[in-house]
Amino acid sequence: MPDREHEALRNLVRARAEAKVDELRAKHRLSKFLLRLGVHPPVGMRNWSQRYFQWLRQVEFEHLADRIVFADYLAEVTAAGERIKRLEGALRQCAESSNQVALIRALQAFRGIGFLSAATIVAEVGSLRRFRTAPQLMAYAGSVPSETSSGSKQHRGAITKSGNSLLRHVLGEAAHHARHAPRVGNLLQQRQRDVPREVIELAWAPRYACTTVTGTSQHASVCTRRSQRLDANWLASSGL
Repeated sequence: MPDREHEALRNLVRARAEAKVDELRAKHRLSKFLLRLGVHPPVGMRNWSQRYFQWLRQVEFEHLADRIVFADYLAEVTAAGERIKRLEGALRQCAESSNQVALIRALQAFRGIGFLSAATIVAEVGSLRRFRTAPQLMAYAGSVPSETSSGSKQHRGAITKSGNSLLRHVLGEAAHHARHAPRVGNLLQQRQRDVPREVIELAWAPRYACTTVTGTSQHASVCTRRSQRLDANWLASSGL
């Protein structure tokens, strides 16, 4: 059973995830409003970049009602971004004082696992030692294939999605990043500082190697198998 400190950390992680959903909705409202009025950013400008926000502040409308709505939508997007920054700063502060800080740092030694992903895994799972095998952890996240059986016939379909949705999202993102050719960049080197050598070796184990697959169904299947390999290495790292 999680203690009160762990529950508090999980509440903060989920609050940050909900803030991201609210920010996305606010951005959608603003972008759809601009689309309805036929207002488009310059060609080549990436949406929601610093240049994009500078362009938004220069947009003008003829009617007062449109100006009021636009200012309200823009203020909502800005406030949502500031809210996320506050929550992420608080999350880093709480994670550093948590009794799970060693595991959070160890998970960041793996490619595709940054601080937010590591904190989410620890907050949603708790102790990784409660799972004996990677398939058990995958089942907890709802990332195992569904099955329809009749007599001697067996058919496995898409993943069940019956477990922890936030954990399943993090697993999918980590598996997606693992498709890239392995290399140690400056950011990964910083995350691997003060991490036990055994954990770093697990992060570069052969079963964690990159796999490239074309095709949507094949890609989803490989991502699921890659997630299982990641889970196996995470479980091993929790025992070090």
